[in-house]
Amino acid sequence: MDKFRIQGGYRLSGRIRVEGAKNAALPLMAASLLTDGEVVLDNIASLADIKSLQKLLKTLGVDVRVSDSSISLQTKDPNAIEAPYELVRTMRASICVLGPMLARRKRAVISMPGGCAFGDRPVDLHLRGMEKLGARIEMRGGYIHASCDRLQGATVFLGGPYGSTVLGTANVMSAATLAKGRTVIESAACEPEIVDLADLLNAMGAKIRGAGGPRIIIDGVDELGGAKHSVMPDRIVAGTYAIASAITNGEIIIDDFPYDALLAVVDRLSLIGVHVHKIEPDADDRRCTVRVTSERQLRPTVITTQPHPGFPTDLQAQFMALLCFAAGNSVITEKIYPERFLHVPELSRMGAQLLRHGPTVVITGGNRLIGAEVMASDLRASASLVLAGLAAEGETVINRVYHLDRGYKRMEETLRFLGARIERFEDSPAPVQTGAGMAAGATQSMQEDG
Repeated sequence: MDKFRIQGGYRLSGRIRVEGAKNAALPLMAASLLTDGEVVLDNIASLADIKSLQKLLKTLGVDVRVSDSSISLQTKDPNAIEAPYELVRTMRASICVLGPMLARRKRAVISMPGGCAFGDRPVDLHLRGMEKLGARIEMRGGYIHASCDRLQGATVFLGGPYGSTVLGTANVMSAATLAKGRTVIESAACEPEIVDLADLLNAMGAKIRGAGGPRIIIDGVDELGGAKHSVMPDRIVAGTYAIASAITNGEIIIDDFPYDALLAVVDRLSLIGVHVHKIEPDADDRRCTVRVTSERQLRPTVITTQPHPGFPTDLQAQFMALLCFAAGNSVITEKIYPERFLHVPELSRMGAQLLRHGPTVVITGGNRLIGAEVMASDLRASASLVLAGLAAEGETVINRVYHLDRGYKRMEETLRFLGARIERFEDSPAPVQTGAGMAAGATQSMQEDG
């Protein structure tokens, strides 16, 4: 199992480009199930989750061809309807094939999805949305069995206890493109990834308006065609590298920085003394070039995660690592996933002074962090430990970095290019002893214990 070894204390500098967004790409890839035409997606990052969905789509009869940062998807067998457990269990976003399959194939059998381990993330809103559109849903043996005639337009409310559902909005919006009549999604997710999906679907012939706001209106059409689309830059990757610049007191130029999608993040960075300067603005701020620098002494702040356009939950862990270096007390409250704090004990192992009370953590910053061996528990928690290791004194070893490969394209190579001392290595298992070797080993162990 791969690990990272980081020698902290090196200032980062250089120029990088933000890769395509994982959270946008997955529903975009699933949209290929809505048509027999070819869907071509550019700016696709080579990530573990992308590869997992490629395997799933192949199982569902889609011809998948990958070339550099582009992927071509075209349905060849529309009769495949089962998404099996062994492909779905590792990735919660696999549920995004449900809406397209129902709309186009009228049936879907999908294993209940897996994903990160930081709390319950149910799919009930997805299923209720499909039922509103006329689908019949049954749960049998850990699988969702869904069927319908032609889906019918309806008003669908997608508000949940922690806000609207992004994947649920993507699922219902995709399904509604081929439903008969008009669908109105109320309390829709406003995330930019939903706008990106709507842009592709409209290019395929859908009639969608209002994406990016809380009410989306879809007028169903009889069929969709192929299209070509460039995936939006990954706002979480962009935010992570901006924090990497700040936490090392570095200076990084970031191309394809999705400034408009990160206004809440840029606001918090500015308040604590991190400057994100636009040096090559885009017409609508969706893809800018920025320079990230920071003041010598960072200031504390208060952060509450919220649905977009609020502060994103996927950058909460990374900001916690940064705030360990802000002199004074900072407060982070997690409103989306209240249990998303598996990084807290690991940062504490490095000397962070963190006090958790329910969904809130108080960070007493301004103290040094010391390198230690830590355990990655999920994708964004892993990123926070890497950031902490970059700024800590001494050596940090991070176990289970396969989590990072789900959402960051060769992170260690990018950081090394910027001047970090970081390497990936494989943990060597202890040799298996047999015969006399086992006896000698047992004798030595007894002597040491005695």
